Amino acid sequence: MSFTAEVKDELSRVEGHCESCDIAELAALVRVCGALSFHGSGAYSIRVSTETGAVARTVIHLAHKVFDLDTSLTVRRSNLHKTRNYLIEIPEQKGLEQALIKMGVLVLGRGLSSGIAARVVARPCCRAAYLRGAFMAGGFIADPRGDFHLEIAVTGDEFADDLIELLDDENITARVNRRRGSYAIYLKSFDDIARFLTVIGARRTAHAVDNVRVMKSVKNDVNRRVNAELANQARSTGAAADQLVLIDAVEREVGLDNLPPALAAFCEARRAHPDLSLRDLGATMRPPMSKSALYHRVLRLEQLLKQTK
Repeated sequence: MSFTAEVKDELSRVEGHCESCDIAELAALVRVCGALSFHGSGAYSIRVSTETGAVARTVIHLAHKVFDLDTSLTVRRSNLHKTRNYLIEIPEQKGLEQALIKMGVLVLGRGLSSGIAARVVARPCCRAAYLRGAFMAGGFIADPRGDFHLEIAVTGDEFADDLIELLDDENITARVNRRRGSYAIYLKSFDDIARFLTVIGARRTAHAVDNVRVMKSVKNDVNRRVNAELANQARSTGAAADQLVLIDAVEREVGLDNLPPALAAFCEARRAHPDLSLRDLGATMRPPMSKSALYHRVLRLEQLLKQTK
């Protein structure tokens, strides 16, 4: 089971706070992954297609629970992709037109709605239910162990704009990517994704995502420290190599026997420990010396060499 399917399975078990929540959730499911057919005055039917069993169960459960509508389910299997497709049909029947009006899918006297009816999402709990239904119908979330990314695929610019407004009401920043007539509303920020999952009721997943973020943060911190240490080692190695070249030049031009005892001691120690940093080299000296004291001796060697030229 994919990570997205796991999240949708968790969401399918979330109960709405009121009957209006159930209407809002079913409205989003029908609006995002449903197709409405018109059969004459006041006569309609709905077909909802999904590859996720949890979504199919939710559509059927809510259609029966809220509006007592008859439904049929057909399960088809793709030999090419080895996946199942669930087709839920809500045939023409008494009460379906009123159900569509209550869900805000139809506007009496005006036909199919292009946006989200304000009355359907008037309460905070109903907004959450609508967002839950929209994600179940057209949502995708990447496995957080790889990348933080969540999106909802919808059709219709007005509907996409209304959905972004719902997210904004929950202090969730979303962006939209237009794709040949369809729209992908997506979240990239970890904080936005975690808040969205919490709002729609996927608390277990939100907690799991948070754990992954903590692990990634620790791992990134360790990597930064390791990289910094490697960089320091590389700089120290390069500096030590430059000091050995300097000592060789001083030996040719001045002679190590002609150096003051302090400089001669440094040259001897550096040649004995060519891979140590100045700080570690100072610890081998007797008495121990600081990094700045040894660096001062390097500068004195450079000055001596310049004076010979």
